[in-house]
Amino acid sequence: MPKFQRLKANFYQQNTFKLAKALLGKYLIRKIGKKILIGKIVEVEAYYGPQDKASHASKGKTERTKIMFDKEGVAYIYLIYGMYHCLNIVTEKKDFPAAILIRALEPIKNIKTKTNGPGKLCRAFKISKNLNGENLISSKKLYLAQKSKEKIKNSQIVKAKRIGVDYAGHYKHKLWRYYIKNNSFVSKK
Repeated sequence: MPKFQRLKANFYQQNTFKLAKALLGKYLIRKIGKKILIGKIVEVEAYYGPQDKASHASKGKTERTKIMFDKEGVAYIYLIYGMYHCLNIVTEKKDFPAAILIRALEPIKNIKTKTNGPGKLCRAFKISKNLNGENLISSKKLYLAQKSKEKIKNSQIVKAKRIGVDYAGHYKHKLWRYYIKNNSFVSKK
């Protein structure tokens, strides 16, 4: 298997929407003891700023959302429906709330369950709120990586509406979900 290179701080220091597209084809790596789980990111959703009614930050800085106001490259993990965890990557500068939800992964190594949805991938990778606030740049437990010379072309990226945000007014129509065209692990086409 080709060597993975951890993504450095400067990778996270770009516009949220550019970063969302750049995340496609990168790898989520989770270390649990001596076991390493690896999945390729194939679908993401962007949440941008306090006006985005689909974002948790639209209600301001709370105990739950304070991580979204942190610096870029930090994991924001929350529970939905009282049973599913979701992994987000905080973007933008400190005090501007933006994040990218990792929606689906293509299993690469040591994955035995489905990863075609945010709750499923968190279950498969044993990601829970105990990793909320984890610094993806320096963490030994959870980080992102790339293989050299591997890049997803713009022609391979599909833009679509986000999922499950019908309550978000005109923000429900934003094409802020990105996925790799024809990838069978995408949660919804």
